[in-house]
Amino acid sequence: QVQLTESGGGLVQAGDSLRLSCTASGRTFSTYAMAWFRQVPGKEREFVAAINWSGTTTQYSDSVKGRFTISRDNAKNTVYLQMNSLKPEDTAVYRCAIARTITLILTYNSAHYWGQGTQVTVSS
Repeated sequence: QVQLTESGGGLVQAGDSLRLSCTASGRTFSTYAMAWFRQVPGKEREFVAAINWSGTTTQYSDSVKGRFTISRDNAKNTVYLQMNSLKPEDTAVYRCAIARTITLILTYNSAHYWGQGTQVTVSS
């Protein structure tokens, strides 16, 4: 059974940094794309960042570009999201996702596997 477990969320002040981690278990995902999405209650799920299987291609939403960095460690089946210069509007539940290709994520905002999410709250 595949399980994605996020960690690293919390309550921080504007301008602070956080590093999210998501570790997959149940199978190896070294050939899959991985991504982060976020969601605020009452709003649609929002794409944040994605990385291809080898780590050579990354994509970011305009709202986080230049502040967030996605990376992965295939040996650990883990994807990371380094979040710097956090803003109150970054407050959301952050969920990691895994898809067969980065195209699926970017084109359809979809994935094959999803984590439960970790809360990030940024106070002003």
